[in-house]
Amino acid sequence: MKKLSILLLAILFAVGYTACNQPEQKKAGSAPWDLAVIAWSFREFTFFETVDKAKEAGIHFLGAFPGQPIGGGIEGKMEAGMSEEKRKLVLDYLAKQDVKLIDFGVYTPDSPEGWRELFAFAKAMDLRNIVSEPHPDDLELVSRLCEEYQIQVAIHNHPSPSHYAHPDTLLAALENSSKYIGACADVGHWTRSGMDPIECLKKLEGRIFEVHFKDITTPATGGVDTIWGTGICNIDGMLKELHQQKFTGILAVEYETNPRNNLTEIGQSLGYYNQVMEKIK
Repeated sequence: MKKLSILLLAILFAVGYTACNQPEQKKAGSAPWDLAVIAWSFREFTFFETVDKAKEAGIHFLGAFPGQPIGGGIEGKMEAGMSEEKRKLVLDYLAKQDVKLIDFGVYTPDSPEGWRELFAFAKAMDLRNIVSEPHPDDLELVSRLCEEYQIQVAIHNHPSPSHYAHPDTLLAALENSSKYIGACADVGHWTRSGMDPIECLKKLEGRIFEVHFKDITTPATGGVDTIWGTGICNIDGMLKELHQQKFTGILAVEYETNPRNNLTEIGQSLGYYNQVMEKIK
C-alpha cells in the first residue's frame, strides 16, 4: 500500500510538472485566429533553427518559405519537390518542438506540373494555406486543384508591379474562383504603397485567409519593419477591424528587420499585441 501511494504521488507530480511546463500559445483575449510566425523573419537561419526560434517566442504555428536550408544535419532546402524521407524528418522535428507548419510561400509555380507538385507537397505536410501570386491565366487550374486537394490558396500582395498589389484587383480575381482561394493580406506592403491597410482589410472582408501582420516606419526612413505600435500601420485599428470581421484565419508575425537577432523585438511586438487584444476583449 505504501509503495502504491509513493507511485501515485510520483505520477501526479509528473503530470503536474508536464502541464506546468507546456509552452503557451500567445493568443490574447478572445481572438478567434491562430497566431503564427513567418520563417522569413529568421531567413538567415536553417529551418530547424527557425522552428526553435518560433518555440522560444511562444508561437506554435509556422509559415515556411521555399529555399531555406533544412538544417539538423539534413541536406537540401525546404521545397515542394523534397523527398518523402525529408518531409517525414521535418514533420518529426516539428512535432518534437510542438510547432505546426501552417503554410508555405510565397511560391508561384510556372507550369501545371509544378502546381500539382506544390499541392501534393501541401497535402503531405498537412498545410492549411499555400501562399502564392498565381498568374491570372492559372486561376482556373488552381481552383480545380484547391477543390481536389481541399487546400486553400492565399493570394499575396507584393507591391507594384505585382498583379495583386491593389485589393480591387484581388477581389476581381476572386469573383469566379474556388471558395478555397482567398487573400494573404500583407498590411506592410499596402502601407508602403500608400494605401490604408484598414480600408484594404474592409474591402476583402470574408475572403481573408491569412494576414502578414507588421508595423513599419515612415517612408522617409525606408518603411522598414518596426516593433508593433511604434510605426505607422495603426496596429490597434487593424486588430479591431479583424476582430469585428470575426476573422478566423492566420495572423502571421512577419518581422523582417534584424533577422539574426530579432526575438526581443518580436517579443515586444507580441506584448503590445496582447495589450491591444485585452482592450478589444
